[in-house]
Amino acid sequence: MIKKISILLLLSFFIGSQAFAAAPTAESVQASLDSTWVMIATILVFFMHAGFAMVESGFTRAKNTLNILMKNVLTVAIGALIYFFVGFGLMFGKDVGGLFGSDGFLLSGREDIGFFVFQSVFAATCATIISGAVAERMKLKSYMVLTVAMTALIYPVVGHWIWGGGWISELGFVDFAGSTVVHLTGAMGALITVLFLGARSGKYQNGKVNVIPGHNIPIGALGVFILWFGWFGFNGGSTLAADPSLVPMVIGTTLFSASAAIISSALYTLFRYNRIDPSLTLNGALGGLVGITAGTANVSLTGAIIIGLIAGVILVEGVTLLDSVLKIDDPVGAIAVHGICGIWGTLAVGLFDVQNGLFYGGGASLLGVQSLGVIAVIAWTTISVGGFLFIVTRISSIRVSQEEELSGLDFAEHGSNAYELKDTFLEPDVASSPFGSDLVERLNSIGTPSSEESLKQRNSI
Repeated sequence: MIKKISILLLLSFFIGSQAFAAAPTAESVQASLDSTWVMIATILVFFMHAGFAMVESGFTRAKNTLNILMKNVLTVAIGALIYFFVGFGLMFGKDVGGLFGSDGFLLSGREDIGFFVFQSVFAATCATIISGAVAERMKLKSYMVLTVAMTALIYPVVGHWIWGGGWISELGFVDFAGSTVVHLTGAMGALITVLFLGARSGKYQNGKVNVIPGHNIPIGALGVFILWFGWFGFNGGSTLAADPSLVPMVIGTTLFSASAAIISSALYTLFRYNRIDPSLTLNGALGGLVGITAGTANVSLTGAIIIGLIAGVILVEGVTLLDSVLKIDDPVGAIAVHGICGIWGTLAVGLFDVQNGLFYGGGASLLGVQSLGVIAVIAWTTISVGGFLFIVTRISSIRVSQEEELSGLDFAEHGSNAYELKDTFLEPDVASSPFGSDLVERLNSIGTPSSEESLKQRNSI
């Protein structure tokens, strides 16, 4: 009897709970879908940092790989926390004269945590653009300090001007997902830092430009695919809603622009150098992605293809201009990809916007506003990053010594190496095939006192 009563009471509890539960409304379901989509996009953008790490590692030398991985990991961690403490409030707080926000620090008074998390991974993306351009010669501590400045002040101010209700947005400036806010800001920060650092040792000698090849282009290619994959969240999540008409269009323009840029960069390098250049073609994909980011929700699919085709050619010429003419050493082409293609993508909105673009009968007013916004962001980033680094370099050098650079930053900064092939594959204590071990031992013995005697003994056998 007691068992039956217990079962009935338990059933009545569930029946009562269902009876008093609030029925879902269309608004609550839509809000849940919107939040879920933005969180999925946030995860995709976060994963882009793995792509940045792979591109940068693959396009540089093996002796700096560990240092590059540490920079990318630290960028995400520093960026998220500093943006929480300071950056988000400056970017989306109550407007002060159209220049910066004044509240919302530490998310005080804010409940839109999902929006904050989405924006925080954008902030880290802006900062990590600098990492590739300064690879192989910048002190890790100096890079970390610069990351703090970028995510606490420099990027949030630009973000407020354009996305936070600031003075540029009031003019009608269009940057849907960040060709200028994220990419141009990061690229200008990279350019100014490179000017302070100088080129890598041996890059420019006796008027000659020396190629310093990356050690692992397949890893770089994997990074490009990861970035392309994450970019669907970067652009698609910027809708901030699971809009069934807008999201597919944004993803479609993102796909088409990148695809067109790959084709144009490949064919253009074939025309210019008589062969398809792999690294420039891979960067062409990224140039197309940066180029479409500003207008991804405002242009047609055909417009996206044209923007991508032009971005691919601009990327190739931009890398050549910076590397060979201006003698600006950028190991991964970050300044050309994010800066030059970012400018093109922002201006392209003034041409291809289906509502107000010049080619659609909207006149040149939007193109003028886009141009003004680009100039303003370049000026702010140049002055702020330049002023910050001027102060820092008065205190300490931001560049490693020549000895540390030649030995590699893996050992100089971390006391270790990313690759230990001999210890891993040819360790005497490990039971494995002896194939190749004799050659390695002979190469390692070169220069030792017993090497010549051993060589004579082997030759006499």
